[in-house]
Amino acid sequence: MRAVLQKVSQASVTVGDRVVGSIGAGICVLVGIGVDDTQEDLDYIARKVLGMRVFSDSNAFWKRSVQDEQLEVLCVSQFTLYGKTTKGSKPDFHQAMKSHESREFFDRFVARLRELYRADKVQTGEFGAMMQVALVNDGPVTLQLDSRKFTY
Repeated sequence: MRAVLQKVSQASVTVGDRVVGSIGAGICVLVGIGVDDTQEDLDYIARKVLGMRVFSDSNAFWKRSVQDEQLEVLCVSQFTLYGKTTKGSKPDFHQAMKSHESREFFDRFVARLRELYRADKVQTGEFGAMMQVALVNDGPVTLQLDSRKFTY
């Protein structure tokens, strides 16, 4: 499982002319699900997302998490995080979990975040839709998370 975590001052997801998810200060997380991801991967990324210290306290940088600060989380499904670009000029997405399975997996991931944190603080985009993601990256701070980084 892969995620791109961005510290934001605001973020939103629009589908057509509808805003389907919107947050103020917090983190925007692009979530990619691989064909062989398991509950263990889901739990690892959920804990990382909520525990990553990307916020400052009054004394120093990198001291507080989104949970510590009681800020918001916007999760956006993004299978393209598994795009392989080593051959040719067309990305290969065979390592991304298929749509039906990944929808269920993404829903479980969001439910896990809400369980570990607060349901009212976790927003999402619309799975499978063509989304417009707007955000103001604060810092900028952008981190890549990968549950299998050390097992490939």
